[in-house]
Amino acid sequence: MTAATQTAARTAAEIVTAERRRIDGSQGPRVVGPAGGDAVDLGALGVRFMTWSAESGGRFSLVEHPIPPKTLCAPLHRHSREDEYSYVLAGTMGAKLGDDVVHADPGDFVFKPRDQWHTFWNAGDEECRILEIIAPGGFERFFAEWAAGAEAGDLDQAELGERYGIEFDLSSVPALCEEHGLTLPLRS
Repeated sequence: MTAATQTAARTAAEIVTAERRRIDGSQGPRVVGPAGGDAVDLGALGVRFMTWSAESGGRFSLVEHPIPPKTLCAPLHRHSREDEYSYVLAGTMGAKLGDDVVHADPGDFVFKPRDQWHTFWNAGDEECRILEIIAPGGFERFFAEWAAGAEAGDLDQAELGERYGIEFDLSSVPALCEEHGLTLPLRS
């Protein structure tokens, strides 16, 4: 039987500075249980870190996003470096992908390619949970650094976005919230 990886609750700053290394099998089995891994709360969504880029040799990262009901996760945005793949575990995820709006239910898999304007949300009355594969890895640190900056009261959203190659369209928020009955409670 394998032991689940359980991490004691850490601050966002501790999560950012934690040392990680490539998982190559020499460390023995690694299982991240349903409550395992570090987690942060960004207000509009949670982030549970399951696989860091350093652990996958830079190939990908994997996070779980619990999304509260009636919540927009982010303004329209686009990544210049990563593709994102969302697998819906529970609830219904809405997403705007370019000019298209899709709704994905448990078991659905949604591709959000780099350089495409997109966003996602939970328009339902129950929590939505998705697994997010980010390839190549590295962008998971954006979430940890956002939380650490918000926790310390020195979050520079523009600098963080520039460093991670992400562009935001903040003007999209009012229309998205009105059209889909959402709020955007981001920590900053």
